[in-house]
Amino acid sequence: MRCLNGGWSYTWQGSKAEDLAEQYNTIYEALCNKYGQENIILEQGVTYNENGAYYDENKPEIEKAVAAAAQADVIIACIGENSYCETPGNLTDLWLSTNQRNLVKELAKTGKPIILVLNEGRPRLIADIEPLAKAVVDILLPGNYGGDALANLLAGDANFSAKMPYTYPREINSLANYDYKVSEEVGTMSGAYNYDAKVSLQWPFGYGMSYTTFEYSNLRVDKTRFDANDVLTVTVDVKNTGNRVGKESVLLYTSDLIASMVPDNKRLRAFDKVELQPGETRTVTFSLPAKSMAFVGFDGKWTLEEGDFVVKIGRLTQTIECTKTKVWEEPNI
Repeated sequence: MRCLNGGWSYTWQGSKAEDLAEQYNTIYEALCNKYGQENIILEQGVTYNENGAYYDENKPEIEKAVAAAAQADVIIACIGENSYCETPGNLTDLWLSTNQRNLVKELAKTGKPIILVLNEGRPRLIADIEPLAKAVVDILLPGNYGGDALANLLAGDANFSAKMPYTYPREINSLANYDYKVSEEVGTMSGAYNYDAKVSLQWPFGYGMSYTTFEYSNLRVDKTRFDANDVLTVTVDVKNTGNRVGKESVLLYTSDLIASMVPDNKRLRAFDKVELQPGETRTVTFSLPAKSMAFVGFDGKWTLEEGDFVVKIGRLTQTIECTKTKVWEEPNI
């Protein structure tokens, strides 16, 4: 199906790892165990040439996959990369292979709902096929039990709770960290230049859905005015508004609105994960040392400058004010 382990797992480049992990289930085997082999049709369409470079594919057999998909109720399209690591794994084109993207496009013509499963060690561009899917599951390189975990999630025996650990780009020239500088994104400029510097993302850092929904309320910071010696207590109420038990990763960000050097758009300062029953509300509490909002200035010293900061959790924000600038002479604060 796809490689669940990456390079340096069993072998240097990860090749032939399946020969060393036969006791564990592939995605196909895990789905057969979950739904019954008689209910699963396997037709790969695009396969890798295990005797070539990690990116070498065999001659595609897309028509076979399309014919098999026509007999199915749901298409689980597992796409992604072969194993690789270090310099031999370098690439110059971020797009997922043309053969795999063409496979998904042809499968979509059957009219059957598609679940895209991304089995890859890095984000490969899929902007042209993502709209064709009813759902996308990014399993990264999940290891030997990844197939079993995926089957449990797809069957609803477990609930999704992960968040995107990086910013997934939509375009080849839109590689941006989640904490990009505010000067990197502006509105569309009117006039002949039509300048557009909006950051284009497929999915942002911290994005992730589940079979239930969560609602945030009552964001509170115990000190709206602080200095470098303070520790702020931040609380927020999280409610499971769906009908399934679920886990939610609560992410605390801060933004420095104005600084002597261009500040980051936002920075993740703390996080917690809570499990909530349907209808349950829980207050999540964070301790936020004021010094953690310092930055390294032009002089190489950690600096916390007076001025406004914004605390953000979900869509909720609260403005707080640092009342006094502090510069640390020591390298570690």
